[in-house]
Amino acid sequence: MSSEFSPKAKPRRALAPRPRQTSPAAQRHTTPQSLRDIAYDAIKYRIITCAFKPGEYVNEARVSTVLGLGRTPVHQAIDRLMLEGMVQVIPRKGVIVKPVSLDEVMQIIEARFIVEPQGVRLTAERADENDIAGLADILARAEQWTAVRNVEQMMSLDREFHQVLVRAARNDVFADILNKLHERSLRFWFISLTDIGHHGAVQQEHQAILQAIRDRDIDAAEQAMRRHIESFRTNVARNL
Repeated sequence: MSSEFSPKAKPRRALAPRPRQTSPAAQRHTTPQSLRDIAYDAIKYRIITCAFKPGEYVNEARVSTVLGLGRTPVHQAIDRLMLEGMVQVIPRKGVIVKPVSLDEVMQIIEARFIVEPQGVRLTAERADENDIAGLADILARAEQWTAVRNVEQMMSLDREFHQVLVRAARNDVFADILNKLHERSLRFWFISLTDIGHHGAVQQEHQAILQAIRDRDIDAAEQAMRRHIESFRTNVARNL
């Protein structure tokens, strides 16, 4: 049985710089593909941060006006988001933001348990010094934002940390699979990280993963990743 989520509170600061509106003059010098990407990023940002709420109707004309973009790139962006499972078509109603359900997040987490621990084993074997330095830098920045409880920046850095882990595994097929899982998880990360008590735990879990990679201890890396995913599952279930 699905249980839908209604955001309890809207954090004050933005997850990342808010996608800019594109002026008509700028659009004349922008390719159709880049306009589509601008629309995609802007709409997705609003879905992730629940500015476009779960179950809300997505009116293309209104979104076009809000973004200052034409209907075509907005329509293309919505089609892409539909393929990614972030919006859906409801017969006789139109396109809505896909409701957040406990069933969906648990299925995503199941998939992460299958894929991600094996991936981090590859990372522990293959990461070079630049990868390790990059991960350490992300955690240093995350520690600063954790101290001031900035949910949006922490979520952004959580995403960056996992992206570097995936790249360091040096397997493009694996990276494609896991990146798609992470993209579908973004709203759930946003919900999970609104629990202040979870902030420090995430930082410690990431530090354990990094230490195992530094030590080239593939078993420890796998176990640290499993603990991290289990912690995420427990926290999301508590907040949905």
